[in-house]
Amino acid sequence: MKALPLIAALLALAAPAAGQELPDLGGRTIVAVTENAYVPLNFADPKTGEGIGLEYDLFNEIAKRLNAQVDWELASWDVMIQAVRDGQFDVGMDGITINAEREEQIDFSDPYLTSQQLMLVRADEERFSDAQSFASDDQLLVGAQAGTTNFYVAVYDMLDGDEANPRIKLFDTFGASVQALASGDVDTVLMDQTSANGYIGANPGAFKVVGEALGTEEFGFIFTPGSDLVEPVNAAIAAIKADGTLAALEEKWFYQYNAAQ
Repeated sequence: MKALPLIAALLALAAPAAGQELPDLGGRTIVAVTENAYVPLNFADPKTGEGIGLEYDLFNEIAKRLNAQVDWELASWDVMIQAVRDGQFDVGMDGITINAEREEQIDFSDPYLTSQQLMLVRADEERFSDAQSFASDDQLLVGAQAGTTNFYVAVYDMLDGDEANPRIKLFDTFGASVQALASGDVDTVLMDQTSANGYIGANPGAFKVVGEALGTEEFGFIFTPGSDLVEPVNAAIAAIKADGTLAALEEKWFYQYNAAQ
């Protein structure tokens, strides 16, 4: 009981930091780009065609807290990083893993989500149960998008390190690789835990996850090098984490959305 006053005092000291005033961007319009093909982070609502998902909600909330507007644009994954680097867009998002190679090209926000790479397979798959048994059968194929974390994990953590390995079938979009899995054209697709939950929840009885996680990754927003938006967005991310808003968005998109499908 004697510790309670000390705890209360510490919380009182911490409160101003957690609730400190965020930068005011004065109504500035931020041009944001995504792909609309990464359930449940960003995708088209099947009923309305409107872009929805955790990243939409999160960045809209960030902009609201910074007194900014968001102009949403779409671009394919293969051009997104270069387009943001060139200043065609202010910020990009598509479940983009923070890594050293990309940090040489663009600026990252602080991470807003941590996830792991998993093997999504058809629900009736029994020929393999993990990465090792998959790799040992040269008839099995993995679907991926070139240049993504999923692609590199397939190359270096599942197979033989050959980026031209014919067992890797490339697709223009992440959604197309999952469609190929569903139709039997490939036998697994690697994805983060959040996206795997989304596809399993949206397609009951169609998919499952096998094996252990193949690695941990952190997602960040990307910016044109030297962007003055990085620090304000990082401040907003910290506030959104601290007050429970991010946890509520994860609950909405990873659990409630899945359950409603």
